[in-house]
Amino acid sequence: MTISLRKARTIIRKTLEKGRGMELKPLSVVVLDAGGHVIAFEREDGAAPGRFAIAQGKAYGSVMLGMAGTAQMQRAEAQAYFMAAVNGVYGGQVVPVPGGILLRDRKGAVIGAVGVTGDTSDNDAVAGMTGVEGAGLTGEA
Repeated sequence: MTISLRKARTIIRKTLEKGRGMELKPLSVVVLDAGGHVIAFEREDGAAPGRFAIAQGKAYGSVMLGMAGTAQMQRAEAQAYFMAAVNGVYGGQVVPVPGGILLRDRKGAVIGAVGVTGDTSDNDAVAGMTGVEGAGLTGEA
């Protein structure tokens, strides 16, 4: 299974709607395929221009490591040397915090990831999971 552009846009739309409903700061959302390539990205008005790199880093770490942002943060706290090494391997592109949502198909295979940034990492993850579920997909935050 792959994530279509239409599904990616639905994830983004539903994530941004949830963010507005929660009165979050302006969000930026990226959807990556299983190879870590961008399918779609949007940055709300008022979001800082550097948010693409943060959203991409959250999602990239999820897809490349096969673990959601929350699990990455726990690993970084328990084994900082491991995440430092991972970031070296991936050229500093991994942002190991909540807001990186791993997407799996029905058989458990990784099909992509979503990265959300703009508010607290925990709020980013809540908004992103709403977007994933709103698109009919299964995510791990």
